[in-house]
Amino acid sequence: MFNLDQDIPEPLRPLAWLIGRWEGAGVVGYPTIESAHFGQEIEVTHDGRGFLKWESRAWILDSENGAKVRPAAVESGFWRPLENGEVELLLAHPTGILELYYGQIQPAKIQLKTDGVLRSPGAKEYNAATRMYGLVESQLMWVMDMAAVGQEIQSHVSATLKRVE
Repeated sequence: MFNLDQDIPEPLRPLAWLIGRWEGAGVVGYPTIESAHFGQEIEVTHDGRGFLKWESRAWILDSENGAKVRPAAVESGFWRPLENGEVELLLAHPTGILELYYGQIQPAKIQLKTDGVLRSPGAKEYNAATRMYGLVESQLMWVMDMAAVGQEIQSHVSATLKRVE
């Protein structure tokens, strides 16, 4: 359960369930990499303007004891609600990739697909993705399918996180 910040702008209210700090774990895999367990922290904040700030970091976990092995993905961005239940998610990655997702907000569920992907000359081939975020029994659950490095779009990552703040 969470308390809705009464100062949150009206356009952000459909996304308010994302606000907070989340921690959890998931699984990452793809035909071009070895499957692994990972830990993740996400922080979603707002400063009174019409967007949410998104910060996520992850690390690979030892499959036997759950200890942190090495850093993994980092992403930073913004959720921007639009009219008619639509939303944009803009993400930047230190790997030289910028993504613009576009999708629909439903009660406690967001479905997105990339509307644009930019890669720096040194970034790996990455072409498209879909993401789904949902609030299920007070947990943030999310999945991502990806098309990259010559592969068709397919499952890449999923995680379940608990609100810690």
